[in-house]
Amino acid sequence: MVNSPPTFAARWADTVAAVPERPFLIWEAPDGEVTTWTYRAFDALVGRVAGGLRERGVTRGTRVGIALPNCPAYVALWLALARLGAAMVCSDPSARAQEFAAQLRRTHAVLGFHGPGQAVEYHAAAAQTGTEAVEVELTASALTSLCGATSVTTVDAEPADLAGLMFTSGTTAEPKCVMITQANYAFAGDVMAAAAALRSTDRQFVVLPLFHANAQYYSFAPAISAGASVVLMPAFSASRLLNQAARHRVTHLSLFAAPIRMVLARGATPVPGLRIVHCWYAQNITDEQYERFAELIGCRPRQLYGMTETVPAVLTNRAVAPEPASMGLVTLGCRVQVRDPKTGAALAPGEEGEVFVGGRPGSSLFAGYLDAPHATAASYPFADGWFATGDRATVDEQGRFFFAGRRGDVLKVAGENVSLVEIESVIAEHPAVLEAAVVGEADPVRDEVPVAYVVRAPGSAPEALDDLPAWCTARLAKSKRPVRFEQVAELPRTSVGKIRKFKLSERSAT
Repeated sequence: MVNSPPTFAARWADTVAAVPERPFLIWEAPDGEVTTWTYRAFDALVGRVAGGLRERGVTRGTRVGIALPNCPAYVALWLALARLGAAMVCSDPSARAQEFAAQLRRTHAVLGFHGPGQAVEYHAAAAQTGTEAVEVELTASALTSLCGATSVTTVDAEPADLAGLMFTSGTTAEPKCVMITQANYAFAGDVMAAAAALRSTDRQFVVLPLFHANAQYYSFAPAISAGASVVLMPAFSASRLLNQAARHRVTHLSLFAAPIRMVLARGATPVPGLRIVHCWYAQNITDEQYERFAELIGCRPRQLYGMTETVPAVLTNRAVAPEPASMGLVTLGCRVQVRDPKTGAALAPGEEGEVFVGGRPGSSLFAGYLDAPHATAASYPFADGWFATGDRATVDEQGRFFFAGRRGDVLKVAGENVSLVEIESVIAEHPAVLEAAVVGEADPVRDEVPVAYVVRAPGSAPEALDDLPAWCTARLAKSKRPVRFEQVAELPRTSVGKIRKFKLSERSAT
């Protein structure tokens, strides 16, 4: 008989029982005021919030919208919903009414919570969908507006119950709704806590938005699994990041490439008192950027690879001598292969193919796409049930994976395969380039050609990019050289910094 996986709500309850007086949440409000809750104290708050939710009609299986910036209310609602066996619908608080309405309608959310900054847009959306919209006071540490007259202390959830409905970032297309179960969150926490060697005495730093998988999978869930503390900030600040980390004695953090570039672009200098021993990061940065950031924080950042659908990061760099160019090795507890996307056959080291991830849907992999059985089935193209990520990679003899682009990041230029990732890497090495993105554009002679969108590095002169064509000519074959370089103030991004290439493709086509 196979043992049933744990629920996320049970993971929380076990940790509260094991380390009740350990600090759980350290919250620095926008005005600088700091509030700290122990595991026991926050658990009591979760119970009262669960009582308030129950009084509003929330039961097992209910879907509840959350459109809040980072704040303690978000965390309390997440854990309270998990206790009730209900699911949170994670919305970007910067979304507009049309997007909120689409998400509430797709998920059949009967109730939604928002902050003052989302009131106009969220209420307009709720009016369209018949959802009850409730405004949350973000600065109140007691969360009295969320609490009920009674407290819910028992868990009413099963491992397969949905706990999160998250919309993919939409970097290459419009988003899908990913279903995440109670078992998924528990699995993510256990795997990522072990991968980071997280201890109960550690402090996880969360500056990325809570509605996103990174903060949930790589920071909060592992902290709960390990009984560690979480330092939560309202938002990411490039100018204040290091001082905040030092002030709160942070040991662990997780970032994307874009925030790292922003910190470096601010001309950051080392800050006394930093205690950072571990840093996850996703997406590529240049070797020079990596070394500068490593020197700033005092440890060697470890690149990882994961998706909302894969739940934990299925690839993680070694703690000792991480390889900045690599996405990492297979994370303990996960299964990953590079395969031929047409046949499903595993490829030999050095051969480029698609990244596939093995696991059990609803346990170690996402439960599927909401109300999209065809999309779910298409993501498991072979009979063995491995998930097709859409990302391309190679793996070397040491088992290290190297990113080679998305499924759509290869152009056919006059019949020749051209990697957009390779072109972007070459452009990014230019001393006056902060970052670059390359997309394909239709061409009547060569079928497709690359077009580059470039952001100039702060402090460099506008004419500093004039030699980019020559720079690429000296480093790239003719088929790989962009036919046009467009200088832009910034690249279109999701709220967590991922580049929305389809927006650039739309711009290029007009």
